[in-house]
Amino acid sequence: MELYAASYILPISSPPIPGGAVAVENGCIVETGTLADLRSRYACPVHDFPGCAILPGLVNTHTHLELTHFPSWKIRKGIDYSPRTYVDWIIQVIKIRRALSPKELDLSVREGARICLEAGTTAIGEILTDRSLIPLYADSGLTGRLFFEAIGHDPVRNSQLVSELDAGISTFSGGEFLPGISPHAPHTVSEHLHQEVQRVADKRNVPRVIHLAESREESDFFFDSSGKIAEQLYPHVRWEQYLPPQRRTTATAWLDGLGVLNGAISAVHCVHLTPADAEILSKRGAGVVLCPRSNEKLAVGRAPVALLKKLGIPLALGTDSLASNDSLSLWDEMRYFLDMFPDIFPPSEVLSMTTIGPAGQLALSKSIGSLDSGKRADLLVVKLPARHGSGEGLHEALIHSGELIRVYLAGHPVVSR
Repeated sequence: MELYAASYILPISSPPIPGGAVAVENGCIVETGTLADLRSRYACPVHDFPGCAILPGLVNTHTHLELTHFPSWKIRKGIDYSPRTYVDWIIQVIKIRRALSPKELDLSVREGARICLEAGTTAIGEILTDRSLIPLYADSGLTGRLFFEAIGHDPVRNSQLVSELDAGISTFSGGEFLPGISPHAPHTVSEHLHQEVQRVADKRNVPRVIHLAESREESDFFFDSSGKIAEQLYPHVRWEQYLPPQRRTTATAWLDGLGVLNGAISAVHCVHLTPADAEILSKRGAGVVLCPRSNEKLAVGRAPVALLKKLGIPLALGTDSLASNDSLSLWDEMRYFLDMFPDIFPPSEVLSMTTIGPAGQLALSKSIGSLDSGKRADLLVVKLPARHGSGEGLHEALIHSGELIRVYLAGHPVVSR
């Protein structure tokens, strides 16, 4: 048993505790409370951090660590141009991804995991395109979900893919990670594959995540099968024969018609949702993962966050990848989010969107996301500025001016400054 004490303990699931401490044993949290109370009951070593706050490790709900080295790959592969549209960017990613060697992917994932830990991220919701990389995640020290990506329109290949997904989940061995499935996006997955993915997910009791309403091009495509997705993306991947007839609907409404939206799926981005789309997600109990810096960098717009909040839709933050972002830091994401949407979300709520909120969307709330009894002792020690308030002032100071000095994984220090 050991006690970790600080000027403030932020359990996230309950109000901050001044002069608090966390009792940890065998890598798990025993309880939180005031240092005086816990010290009177446990005769054990105390790690004291005056002038600091202790909070749970951050949870990055949406990552693609395979693409961590993307900025350098663009230059080395001779494909270093600035995409003008979302579809241009997607095609650039496909070109670069196809030319990568296993060693390059290996190094990219390792670097991504290191960057996450350095920034205080201890759990991720990772989109996994190459299942041979699973051992790298298992050895990373991180925890979270590895979402096996499902993509395609060819019926024969899709049938094989569904069998592989089912087998991969049933035999999954990913260390501290658990499996999930990611049907990539409405326009890159056939109607039948969407439904088969849900069937396998239900059978294996795993969550799903999907990129949804990220661009105006997707909206155009689902309305009348026009635009750059039809004219450029489908020909680039040889899907011309699968071009659908005009649907005169939205991607969200189409997915709802397939019966694949429920409380076991999270939708990433959701920039171009209509009010009716948002109502659908709310009624189905789906969560939404926001990636504001990625959206801004790709110039696709901004998600209707005020509407999503009003409807009570569970919200979380993610960084996406370094193919569409400048860092994998959730601190950067939180600061940007607060600056982009002032007066809509208090800092404490934004901090919840990188801790307890993502844990719920990853179906991992029993083990991570807050400093509650029985959860994994993933702890962050953040030095507070000399001047900070209480309540929201404390959370604001933590996000905007805090200095991360220690990261513990299951009670073991992995980062120390």
